[in-house]
Amino acid sequence: MATVTLTAENFDEVAQGDGIVLVDFWAEWCGPCRRFAPVYEKSAGKHDDIVFGKVDTEAQPELSERFGIASIPTLMAIRDGVIVFAEPGALPDSVLENVIEQVRGLDMEDVRRRLEA
Repeated sequence: MATVTLTAENFDEVAQGDGIVLVDFWAEWCGPCRRFAPVYEKSAGKHDDIVFGKVDTEAQPELSERFGIASIPTLMAIRDGVIVFAEPGALPDSVLENVIEQVRGLDMEDVRRRLEA
């Protein structure tokens, strides 16, 4: 599956749905972002059931502000409309795959209970 460009206009619609959405906050001028991009694209090709979104922080500063993005690249994982992971840094392939498996394995009822407490 190809990556989806996320903007202030479509972010909530994409992120609030059921399932897993990964978001890569990046910028063209960022070297680590450019190195992470092929890893992210490769993973997107392996996981048809996950939405792989990209937020260009230069074009979408309001999204960066909204989520407190202070360093790029930052990877955010959203499952069933809940942010379950957000970490700056360019991840190697094996670490990205590990994050995906951990997000898949979450008990979302337990996550929601913990958020409400």
